[in-house]
Amino acid sequence: MARVVLGVAGGIAAYKSVFLLRLLTEAGHDVRVLPTASALRFVGAATFEALSHSPISTEVFDDVDQVAHVRIGQEADLILVAPATADLFARTVHGRADDLLAATMLVARCPVLLAPAMHTEMWEHPATVANVASLRERGVLVIPPAHGRLTGADAGPGRLLEPEEIADLAELVLRVGPGALRPDLLGRRVLISAGGTREPLDPVRFLGNRSSGRQGLALARVAAARGAEVTLVTANVDAPAPAGARRIAVSTAEQLRVEMQREAKRADIVVMAAAVADFRPTVVSDGKIKKGSSDPEPVALTRNPDILRELVAERHPGQVIVGFAAETGDANGTVLDHGAAKLAAKSVDLLVVNEVGAEIAFDRPDNAATILSADGEQAIVARGPKALLAARLFDMASARLPDQGSDPR
Repeated sequence: MARVVLGVAGGIAAYKSVFLLRLLTEAGHDVRVLPTASALRFVGAATFEALSHSPISTEVFDDVDQVAHVRIGQEADLILVAPATADLFARTVHGRADDLLAATMLVARCPVLLAPAMHTEMWEHPATVANVASLRERGVLVIPPAHGRLTGADAGPGRLLEPEEIADLAELVLRVGPGALRPDLLGRRVLISAGGTREPLDPVRFLGNRSSGRQGLALARVAAARGAEVTLVTANVDAPAPAGARRIAVSTAEQLRVEMQREAKRADIVVMAAAVADFRPTVVSDGKIKKGSSDPEPVALTRNPDILRELVAERHPGQVIVGFAAETGDANGTVLDHGAAKLAAKSVDLLVVNEVGAEIAFDRPDNAATILSADGEQAIVARGPKALLAARLFDMASARLPDQGSDPR
């Protein structure tokens, strides 16, 4: 159980903090809510008190005998502010201590995670841009906002991420530390494939696999939180794309191939996390194949193109390419033996090797893997939420990027 301070600034998105509070408490964390006075004009103190089982205060002069702003800040494992408004950013940059939340943030030495919510013009104003940059330089974690509907009829960047996404990122920071969301991908373009391709046999049936796309979605969420411009190519993934990711939906391996080749031309990091069918039916029936009374004809298969090998062959200088290998051990070698052979054959920079099988890897919220690199590094990621693997993978991928000032392009 972690001690989390949930700060709530005064914006219309404050209602989402109620759902976030519920998620954090259900995860077993001890949550103390510190709203600003203006936040209580959107959500009443009674709501926060009922869900957190803690008193609500906005003033440093409450509980003076306990020096609340010092005690709360010293004991916290994480300070999470959602929503964080333009005013909250400005006050935090200047070290203001004019309410309990701001004073607590000055005392804390734990990770501080801010989830912005404001109108697009406010988010893009030079003052806010400078404030965000200043806070990041001090080690404060700022999640880029979502692009979507704002107040009224307006839409654009500045929308608060959904509570589930914020809770996932907060959990990642609690497990790994602030380095999991450091902004090392600012100014970088990351291309990720996710899901599993489906190769049609007739209008009803197809050859497919069990991939849900969860690992690819986790990769996109972490990359966006670390500042990347993310393009996510999804093959038959029902779940919504994470905030900050541009989504391209495909179905077959050939469609995935076309989109990945086009988007890879602009990408600094390419991650092939999708499970691509190795084969497709040679003949696709225009009508449904009837069951009939006799046994069906054998299905002839044609090999699909090796998309990852083609991406490696067409890579531009400085581009980092990551592959995934879902493996099982057999008489010819272990999972890692097969992974090492695939690393050499594919010529990728990094290869994520994970064992698959019943109740392992596919369509599960957790994962475990070993990340192999072409230069000999090996990282073992123990079983846990898929965001943990995503964070470790981007640690290794970003370390292999050329400095942006010396990018050969």
